Amino acid sequence: KQWYQRRVRGHTEGTEPSAKVRLEFQKTMQNYAAVFRTGEVLEEGVQKVHEVYQKMKHLKLADKGLIWNTDLIETLELQNIALNAVQTIESAAARKESRGAHAREDFPDRIDEYDYKQPLEGQEKKPLSEHWRKHTLSFQDAESGECTLKYRPVIDTTLDEEECKTVPPVIRAY
Repeated sequence: KQWYQRRVRGHTEGTEPSAKVRLEFQKTMQNYAAVFRTGEVLEEGVQKVHEVYQKMKHLKLADKGLIWNTDLIETLELQNIALNAVQTIESAAARKESRGAHAREDFPDRIDEYDYKQPLEGQEKKPLSEHWRKHTLSFQDAESGECTLKYRPVIDTTLDEEECKTVPPVIRAY
């Protein structure tokens, strides 16, 4: 009950209904972080998502009851949606290449640590900062919405080589 009262107390004087803010996130992500992207559209989307994120400080809970409070559930879900929206569009804007779901019209090719179109023998591995075959790690301050990105290398081996052989990366060709 104390947890609930702390949650509700923080959202009783707001002006923004959760459903309205959720719809703004949805439309912003659909318009600015769609499957086919350009840097210009993504950068504009980053700004728009942060504008919508600031509305999270002004959420209004209409239902203050303890039972079947769908308004509170939607608000809690919205907090998760908001964090995911910011981290997703910030990560997409930072990635300057195309790879799978990260399709960029302004960067049509993927940038790997090796040229997988050529035999690997004799090639020198590029440092992590010079390629995009890496995982994006995002960290966000929930209050301000500020997002920090870091990266870690992809693990290329399986846990047990005898049970399951490693499959080397290849360029997709259609």
